[in-house]
Amino acid sequence: MYTDCMSSANTGIEWTDKTWNPTTGCSKVSSGCRFCYAEAITQRFPQAFPEGFRLTLHPNRLDQPKRWRIPSRIFVNSMSDLFHKDIPFEYLQDIFAVMRDTPWHIYQILTKRDENLVKLAPKLEWSDNIWVGVSVENQQYAHRVDALRQVPSKVRFLSCEPLLGSLTLNLEGIDWVIVGGESGYQHRPIEVDWVRDLLRQTKEAEVAFFFKQWGGNYSKAGGKMLDEQIWEEMPNAWYKHIEQWQTPKVLKYQRAKILEQKNLAFSK
Repeated sequence: MYTDCMSSANTGIEWTDKTWNPTTGCSKVSSGCRFCYAEAITQRFPQAFPEGFRLTLHPNRLDQPKRWRIPSRIFVNSMSDLFHKDIPFEYLQDIFAVMRDTPWHIYQILTKRDENLVKLAPKLEWSDNIWVGVSVENQQYAHRVDALRQVPSKVRFLSCEPLLGSLTLNLEGIDWVIVGGESGYQHRPIEVDWVRDLLRQTKEAEVAFFFKQWGGNYSKAGGKMLDEQIWEEMPNAWYKHIEQWQTPKVLKYQRAKILEQKNLAFSK
């Protein structure tokens, strides 16, 4: 189903700068989906989401990142899952093409569908600015980390949010771990020892650690201090990217691409 609805790139998600939703809607696959925030948004704003939480393609949004000149971290499909089985492969290829054509941005893809990720990853063209992660909400889904290691992404990350239990993880080949508690009036509580243990595991493996929130009735209810410290580490690849893609360099790249396209059109 194709439509155009709420398409704001603004976000309160602390580990990214913008969201880009070439698709919206999803279906539940694991315990972390039970109180899905994205589904709640579609219910709260039914006029903006006439299809509700039904998977919907938005091809008119594909070029949106090309209009953002400042290098940004872009969370791809915050309202969906890019590796949902019902997304046509050709459309997925179109999305990847946009990401490759805008190398000044970093794209953060997060999925719970590790089997489809592993199946499709070899058929896709991965550039260094495309990061991919999997959700690991409890030990039952730790196998997703093994699947993630098979993907040829420059940066591989884990989202342990909502964290629903203690985790013992093999962090080999993983660059970043995000942790957070669930929010909403039906939130399932997080335990401080679960978070401390994940912090310990990341430090031992020399992996960046980002603690997003304790959660509660609303996302900011419990704050984000862990033992009197805020943890908002990013992978080293992000800092190298920012150094490489300062705004003047972005403009120079964009002008060169425009000139290249004009020359190509003239030669035809």
